[in-house]
Amino acid sequence: MSASSHLLRRTLVHVLIVVGALLASSAALAPSADAMTPGTRSHVIKIAASKRGTPYRYGATGPSAFDCSGFTRWVFAKVGRRIPRTSRAQAAFAHHIRAASRRTGDLVFFHSSGGRVYHVGIYAGGNTIWHAPHTGSWVHRERIWTRAVSYGRIR
Repeated sequence: MSASSHLLRRTLVHVLIVVGALLASSAALAPSADAMTPGTRSHVIKIAASKRGTPYRYGATGPSAFDCSGFTRWVFAKVGRRIPRTSRAQAAFAHHIRAASRRTGDLVFFHSSGGRVYHVGIYAGGNTIWHAPHTGSWVHRERIWTRAVSYGRIR
């Protein structure tokens, strides 16, 4: 092998290594194919709002009645996302985010004084959520009433 062929081969190997590293890093920084787009987030809120006035019923999963986690599960199913059935299971499933990073369409988990998740809603912006709160109520938009919350993102 001549010196020029050897140099060309070494240069090509280095170029391929650099190109491979660039491709790998750009794939790691790009949002996953499953990440919700702004359009999907907007659709989540429109679907949630479309159920305004639907009655709360414990254990109900829609579309004519909901409990809190049945509501969030039903809404996300309408945009092609499968999430678990209960608020605690949804909290375990979601990718947790800081309050400063929350966006419309994220889940809001409410915690008891012991730290257990007891309720879930869909963040609607302006410190409000869409949710199915309790017996005798219905799906509506409401201000977040406590600081004992955490936020989760469905990808």
